[in-house]
Amino acid sequence: MRNITLSQAVNEALAEEMRRDESVFIIGEDVAEAGTPFKVLSGLVEEFGTSRVVDTPISEPGFMGIAVGAAITGTRPVVDLMFGDFIFLVMDQLCNQAAKTHYMSGGKLNVPLVLRTNLGATRRSAAQHSQSLHALVAHIPGVKVALPSSAYEAKGLLKTAIRDNNPVVIFEDKLMYNEKALVPDDEFLIPFGEANIKRKGRDITLIGTSSMVQVCEAAAEILAEDGIDAEVIDPRTIVPLDEETLLKSAKKTSRVIVVDEGHQSYGVTAEIASRINEKAFYYLDAPVLRMGAMDVPVPFSPALEDFTVPTPLGVTQSARRLMSGEMIHAA
Repeated sequence: MRNITLSQAVNEALAEEMRRDESVFIIGEDVAEAGTPFKVLSGLVEEFGTSRVVDTPISEPGFMGIAVGAAITGTRPVVDLMFGDFIFLVMDQLCNQAAKTHYMSGGKLNVPLVLRTNLGATRRSAAQHSQSLHALVAHIPGVKVALPSSAYEAKGLLKTAIRDNNPVVIFEDKLMYNEKALVPDDEFLIPFGEANIKRKGRDITLIGTSSMVQVCEAAAEILAEDGIDAEVIDPRTIVPLDEETLLKSAKKTSRVIVVDEGHQSYGVTAEIASRINEKAFYYLDAPVLRMGAMDVPVPFSPALEDFTVPTPLGVTQSARRLMSGEMIHAA
């Protein structure tokens, strides 16, 4: 095991898969010599050359369309989308073409494509570079969606995604690129649809996605000082979603909070809460609470930006109210 950053884990996963399979290539803006603005891909062009680490013009619809066509005709492109906010520019290629080709061809064609991008606020990047838009693509049948919460998950999920015959979108939290975690020396893959119980507990379940896993873990530490034993679960993928693990935990603890950095309305928190309410209702001692980002454009002001997303203190306060029997709606 090595303690490496999420950025290094992504870089390793890509290098290993490109060595293993010559049909894997990377395409996007500033992916070669620049190594992306976050330097995640640094060094790959030196090993694999510009024919497999392909810099493109600033035309997201163009290079996404190239990747879809390349995937259909036998390669495995990894598209680097510089910011997750730019996903609006590739929605037709992703959601109308890549997601539907297998179905519309009667199963004759596959689109083994990976779209790597990011999410997350509190980086002081203002409203057009701070959104968490994973719920948008999770709504589209035919697309798988992964949300790594550490370097370990980032490497294992990305390797699985590259080998999948379906389009996969991976959202990495841009604030986590320099965060370290233990990652095995040997090759490993993390199967899609298998949640990870990060901390076992008996009193309340905290379900967090991406960096909100750390928020939930920090809240669980605070709650433990009050004698509240919180279970923390990382779904890892929201499509497919590991319902079995989430429901089993909800039935055990009877209280659940779902935490996600996407906007709260019509988002991931609503979907997960709804499934638990539908399938574990008679086991619950209180309504499932949801905590997402405020339904406002992400502010540039540090003080305001920090206020818009869930925090360990906010999760802790909501958990205490839930444990005390208050019927609240977390905001």
